[in-house]
Amino acid sequence: MSEKTFQKLTALFELHQARYSVVEHPSAGKSEEVAKIRGTELGQGAKALLCVVKGKGTKQYVLAVLPADKKADLTKIALAFGGSRASLVSPLEAQQLTDCVFGAIPPFSFHEQLKLAADPLLFQRFDELAFNAGTLERSIILNTEDYKRMANPHLIEFAN
Repeated sequence: MSEKTFQKLTALFELHQARYSVVEHPSAGKSEEVAKIRGTELGQGAKALLCVVKGKGTKQYVLAVLPADKKADLTKIALAFGGSRASLVSPLEAQQLTDCVFGAIPPFSFHEQLKLAADPLLFQRFDELAFNAGTLERSIILNTEDYKRMANPHLIEFAN
């Protein structure tokens, strides 16, 4: 559980005058459950998958963000970053790169080795995105345009 990540996020939002709100809630295991608790649509969820891209002489970490109601095509992520395959990282690698446990990783990178990518669909359907903010018991609902402006992710089509 990362209070530090939550503090980094809120400081970033205040600095950039982002439109957001914080929702405290019980821990929920699945995206569908937490969307109900937050009072948001499943597709508003910004699901952050922490991947390692390998092959063609490369190894790099990518935080791939997509709507929670979609699945990721890891091959498309790998190809976009010059690799041939991608897989999800181990829980230990996730902790080292994000200071968060799986499920609590926000759609922002605060680590120099972690590249940020988002599927364009994330910006097309809802005015607000929802995501866990460093812990499983706290979410942030953030204006979609503010997210895009602050995070400035690489845009890659990889959602199915």
